[in-house]
Formats: sequence, C-alpha cells, structure tokens
Amino acid sequence: MSWQITTSNSRKTHLQPGNIGLMLLFTSLFSGCTSVATAPSIYKPPYSYKTPSYSHSAPYNRPYTVKGKTYYPLPSAEGYKEKGIATWYGSESGNRTAMGTRFRPHGLTAAHRTLPLPTKVRVTNLRNGRYVDVIVNDRGPFKNGILIDLSKGAARKIGLRGNTEVEVEYLEDQASLNE
Repeated sequence: MSWQITTSNSRKTHLQPGNIGLMLLFTSLFSGCTSVATAPSIYKPPYSYKTPSYSHSAPYNRPYTVKGKTYYPLPSAEGYKEKGIATWYGSESGNRTAMGTRFRPHGLTAAHRTLPLPTKVRVTNLRNGRYVDVIVNDRGPFKNGILIDLSKGAARKIGLRGNTEVEVEYLEDQASLNE
C-alpha cells in the first residue's frame, strides 16, 4: 500500500505507510520545541521578610487588580528596604484612601502597591539625605518605574519636586493613624 503526492512541478512521489509514521513522529517531537514560555505575573519583591505577623483580614490588604495586573500585598513589612523612584500627589484632596480615610495632601502619608496597610516607613531622598517618616495608607502608584507616591506634605519635607530616587525602609506595622 502506498500514497501518491503530486508536487508543485507535477512530479509524483510515492510514500510508504512506514515513512508517514516516521514523518508524524518527527513532526510531533519537534513541534514541542517551538512553544513560548511566559513569565509568571506575580510580583516578587527583591528582598526577603521574616515570618508573617500581619493579618490579611482587612479588605485593603487582600490581592487586588488594577488595569489587568494583580497585586499581592505583603503579609508583613518586616525587613522591607527598597530603593526606587518617588513622586508626590496632592490634587486628590478629600478623596478616600484605600483604607477609607480622607486623603489630606499636607499630611505625612504615602501610597504603595504591596506594603500592608497601615505601615510606617522612612523615606529618604538619596539626592540630599533628608528623610520623612510616613504612614502608608493608600494603594498606588500604578505607573511603571514608580515605587512610592508621597503626599504633598511629605514630599515638601524631603525636598521632593517632581520625582527623585529614594530609599523606603520599614519602621513598624499597624502604625497609629492619629500621629
């Protein structure tokens, strides 16, 4: 038994059943080599933290999605220390933060994508060495390359105009919002 295949130049070729099986085998073996691997979309911070002590019971500390990307708040900020770009915001005066409190532009607060809320952190301007201790009480910033958004009051304390490189360091979890 054989099959007949006609090529583009009208030449006839005969294939034996065994040859067809070999062609199918090689095709299936090599087709797996062309698959594209994708990286997982889970954010993994470039640091490690100690045993989680923070509760995820509050809705603002559960995973959330913005613009198709899912963020996973850290169970604890212990040991957190990261360098990145900081910006400031202030035109949202009176709006509610992720925690439900009113945003006060002249307060010492900040927004971060994954730190547990509320967390007290020290933000140091690496250009001039000035620092400010703030309460992270909101989510954001959602622009690539920005680590933290500071309130206008916090930005003023460290001489931040526009954006600058900063270091963010954990001070304490569940900070009192009345400070």
